Amino acid sequence: MTRRLLLGYLSLAVLTLLSLGIPLGYVYGRAEREQIISSAEDEAESVSAFASLSIMAGREERELPPRARHCAERIRGRVVIVGDDGRLLATSHPLSATESRNLVSRPEIAAALRGRDAIDVRTSTIGGVRYLSVAAPVVHGDDLQGAVRLTVPTDAVEARVHRTWLLLAVGGLAILTAVAAVGLVFARWTSRPILELERFAHRLADGRFTTPAPVTSGPPEVRSLAATFNQTAARLEHLLASQRAFAAEASHQLKTPLAALRLRLDNLEAEMTGHARDSLSAALTETDRLARMVEGLLAMARLEESAVTPEPIDLDQVCAERLRTWSPLFDQHKAHLALLGDRVGQALAVPGAIEQILDNLLSNALRATPLGGTVTMVLRCSAPDRRHLPARPAWIELHVLDEGPGMTADQRRRAFDRFWRAPDAPKGGTGLGLSLVQRLAHASGGEAILARAPGGGLDAAIRLRPAPRPSQGRPSRIGLPRRVRSDRSTPESAPSPPSVRSPV
Repeated sequence: MTRRLLLGYLSLAVLTLLSLGIPLGYVYGRAEREQIISSAEDEAESVSAFASLSIMAGREERELPPRARHCAERIRGRVVIVGDDGRLLATSHPLSATESRNLVSRPEIAAALRGRDAIDVRTSTIGGVRYLSVAAPVVHGDDLQGAVRLTVPTDAVEARVHRTWLLLAVGGLAILTAVAAVGLVFARWTSRPILELERFAHRLADGRFTTPAPVTSGPPEVRSLAATFNQTAARLEHLLASQRAFAAEASHQLKTPLAALRLRLDNLEAEMTGHARDSLSAALTETDRLARMVEGLLAMARLEESAVTPEPIDLDQVCAERLRTWSPLFDQHKAHLALLGDRVGQALAVPGAIEQILDNLLSNALRATPLGGTVTMVLRCSAPDRRHLPARPAWIELHVLDEGPGMTADQRRRAFDRFWRAPDAPKGGTGLGLSLVQRLAHASGGEAILARAPGGGLDAAIRLRPAPRPSQGRPSRIGLPRRVRSDRSTPESAPSPPSVRSPV
């Protein structure tokens, strides 16, 4: 806003200076031209009157040459006097024979020999005079006796006109500089309330509702806008607090009756037979699904409750740890879990977010992968960002690829919606896992992407920003690519699979 106001002030000043300075320069140039023309005409009339008296007295050969030279010295130009027959009577400077014969052919002398005053003026493009020649007839009564021609130098006039234009330009630049300085002060003073309101809007976007925007500074329109903004912020804070409180309290209150319901169903299992046992198994499955949904809602409520600052997280270490944790469960389902890629180092993420993201993605991949299939975790770096020295990757990508049926393009677009599940998804999902993954990725400053895997399954990718490191830190790609697979001979004492908060 400050730049726009300053540009408006400068534009108005430029238009004002141009509308005043250009006409002033042209008026001054025309005044100088008229003044020098008037002086030349007066001088020509004076020489013409003297020549008329000298010719009448028959003393033209003795008096006219000194008079012509004296007049030429006074005006610093040239003076030529010719008779009525075109014969040269006097000149202030030597002329060749050709120039003498061609005098009568000049337009201004020819006009003067016909009894009319003549002026030949050539001006420059900015109003100056480049050439001035004045001719006047020599008459006595009604008798035409000859003509006088004066050529006046115009260097001084041209220099004065150019100097005036230069002064106008310098003065205009000085005025523009002053207008820019004063306009910048006024623009900052005018935009200060808007900038203050913008800062409070950024605080609102970051989740900080504590301090309202001031409503006592700025013009009335800005004060009214600040008051409306404060009302909107207060209402938004109340709505978000109510939503978080409801989700957290409802989810927490549901945990106790769900645990009691699961216990009662477990107690009934020994007494059920036949079709009743199948119904009991279905009820237990739905109870577990509802419990996981409650856990997912609690996780989202905790994520929305506070804005956590991303911290450097070692992705290589986290992925290796999740590989060791999940491998036994994959072995039980006759599937393989592999970790591929290069070392990528640290990335910015919310503490604990990478573990939750991998738990949800690996859980979904395990559900979709057929017996004997492989789920692959891939770490890679995108093209380096040349704006940083030393160069570091613009993104660090974590991919989880499965060999399941995959998703259509429309399904991938809707997969991050809450409670949405694909029509052919396995039973037991809640529809909150991918939504939680996306929220965790966004909270970490990254993004979540679903794409078709090369083998026909689903490629779930997380893109994160690399953590800043000292210039002497290790490069983003160290060592040779590695491939780590789960061991099919994992002992029975292997760690149990993680408790996934909200799988799909």
